[in-house]
Formats: sequence, structure tokens, C-alpha cells
Amino acid sequence: MSETEPARTAATLHDVAREAGVSLATASRSLNGSTRKVNDEYRQRVLAAAARLNYTTNLSAQAVARGATTTVALLVADIADPYFSSIASGVIAAADEANLIVTMAATDRDPDRELDLVRQLRGQRPRVMILSASRPADDPTADALVAELAAYERSGGHVVIISRNELGFRTVPLDNRGGAEALARTLVGLGYRRFAAVTGDEGLRGADDRLEGFRAGLAGAGGGAAGVPAGADASVDAGASAGADASRASADAGADASGADAGAALPDSRIARAAFTRDGGYAAMQELLGRGLGGAELVFAANDVMAVGALAAIRDAGLAPGRDLAVAGFDDIPTVRDVTPPLTTVRVPLEELGRRALRLALGEDSAGGVTGGADSAGGTAGAADSARPEREADPGPALEVIVRDSTPPLASPRP
Repeated sequence: MSETEPARTAATLHDVAREAGVSLATASRSLNGSTRKVNDEYRQRVLAAAARLNYTTNLSAQAVARGATTTVALLVADIADPYFSSIASGVIAAADEANLIVTMAATDRDPDRELDLVRQLRGQRPRVMILSASRPADDPTADALVAELAAYERSGGHVVIISRNELGFRTVPLDNRGGAEALARTLVGLGYRRFAAVTGDEGLRGADDRLEGFRAGLAGAGGGAAGVPAGADASVDAGASAGADASRASADAGADASGADAGAALPDSRIARAAFTRDGGYAAMQELLGRGLGGAELVFAANDVMAVGALAAIRDAGLAPGRDLAVAGFDDIPTVRDVTPPLTTVRVPLEELGRRALRLALGEDSAGGVTGGADSAGGTAGAADSARPEREADPGPALEVIVRDSTPPLASPRP
């Protein structure tokens, strides 16, 4: 540009609206992530006009005007875990549809870190915060976390929790107990009677729910469940096999029946706990092998990444997974379809969980969100001393038991 050439003024939203031949409101909704639908023809005209004029949305000005940015904050426990990356994929897909941008942070399953991240994010004023991480039952930061999230909602933000509703905010629930119970019934139907388990550290809510549900399913099946056809990806609907009510009713009985070694399908002596990771699964499986499996025919891993670690430990011990010792997991992350042998598991619609979480936050989902501790005016029971809500009755998205080669049918119990 020459010294005499005047500086070019940056295009404004008014310029874009005029260029596209639409109203200012339509131009704003097309560019700024509004949840209100815009006619696709108008939206394309606005986007084309913005490109011609080199218009860039002023995110800082939007944040001041709205009290929030066009970002979605997603907190996960471990971004390297395909469970959480699949949920993130669903959140990102839904955010793209709403012209929003997702920022992500990992809590490393550390409640103090999660609380610090929420505090930092409040200062960045995201439009939505989605929390997807299993918390310890005795979380010392729970009250402080609720207070931070409630303050964020009072300032205009939207909070959604994935899986558990113990914090009192809108939730996309996941029936971990019911899914694990359905898996146990299916495995009994395949002929298995003696089980071991590798699971997360005691007190981790998601892991505990799955172990309790699995034990309840074994107690309820009693060896009389109907068989399931063999073959890759044979499936059983978890809701049909084990309803939420049956899961709740039999959970206590299952835990009692399984607590002692004598005559138990899954005695305490055949349970090993470790980190809820692939390496944790490997270490826990090594621990079980070192103790002696006590005749166990099948190992239940409380998530698929632990199952992958368990498969490796079984191989390293000179055994053949599926043939010498069956293995089942939970989640159906993409990896387990390609491991050898392909893993029997409970299919969780992970991407759909992410999509539903964002749609619920934006007020677009009516198919499974649960509002815990919210009053009719939209406020939350967010004070640190408020009562926690009862567990939601809605079981959330349907789960499926997927039977693959890691659990071949047994004609008779192994000796």
C-alpha cells in the first residue's frame, strides 16, 4: 500500500448484511453461533458476503455483549482414552452445526485439577461447560465444584454432566449398572460360571457401578439365562436384558452373594483394582495371574482400555485370550473391534452422548436429558450446602451387549 493510499476500514456486520441482502439479525445469526435456525440460502449468502469482504467475527466484542463467547468447554478425564475422544468427537460435531468452537482440557481424574480448570474457564466465559469424568464417591471438592458451576450458570452459562447426576445439573445419564448386568446375564447364557474382574480404584463411581451391576447380573442369572448365538458382533439390547429397575433391586443381593469366596461366581479374591487405563488393566491382570485365577473362565474388565491391557498380560503369560481365558469389556471403543480376538463388550453410543450433551445445553434436546436440582425458573440447586438430587430415573441412551470372539460359547464349564 502506498503512503498516499488511505487505510482500508475493516468490514462490519452491517456491511455483510447489506452485501448479502439480508437483515442485520439474519447476518448475526448466520455468523455468530445462534441456536435459532436460519434459512440455508440466506446463511450461504451471508457466508459468501463475509468471505468477499474479509469479515472476521469480533469474538471479544461478542463476549462483552453476551457475557459469553462462542466456545464450548469440554472437560474429560483422559484425552488419550478413546472413550473420551469419541465423546469429544460428538461434541465437536454438534458444535460445528451450531457454529461453536470446542476447547478441551483433561482432568487426569484429579478432582482438584478439575476444580481449578472450572475456575479458569469461568474467566474465559464459554457459552457451555460439559463435564465428562467419573468422580470418586468421597470427592472432597464436590461442594466447591458445585458452587463454581452454579456461579457460572448464574452468569448466563450452561452446564451439562455426562453419566452421573450427583452434582445437580442437567445430565445425559448413562446406565452403567444396567449395561454391566446385561453383560453378565449374556455371559452366563454363553455357559460361563466362574469369573474374575479387573476394575478401577475403589470409590471411582463409574467403575464401582459397573462392578456392582455385573455382580447383580450374575446373581440374577443364576446359571439359567438363555443362550446367545455365537458369531462376530451378535448383540443383545441391554435395556431388554436387564431393566434399570431389576438392576437396582438386585444390586445389593448380588454384592452380598459375591462378597465371600465360598460358592461365589465373582469372589473378592478374583477382583484386582488399578488405574482405569490400559496400563492399569495390564497391571491388574498380572496381579490376578500372580495370585492364581482360582478356576476363573472369564475376566470382566470395567472398561475397554483395561480389557486391552488385560489381553496383553494374558498373552505375555503364555496364554491365549479367548481360548484359555475369555475377556469382556465395556464401552465398545473403536479399537476393540480390531484387537485379537475381537472383544465382547457393552456398546455405549459415545459420540451420541457428546452430541446430546451439547444439544441439551443449547436447549435443543428432549430425548434423554435430566435436570437435577433445577427449579422452574431455570436456577440450579448449586449452593454448596444444598441437598444432592436423587438418582435420575431415565436410563439414558440404549446400551447393547456385543458378543465377539473373546468370549466363545462354552459347551460345558472348564475344569
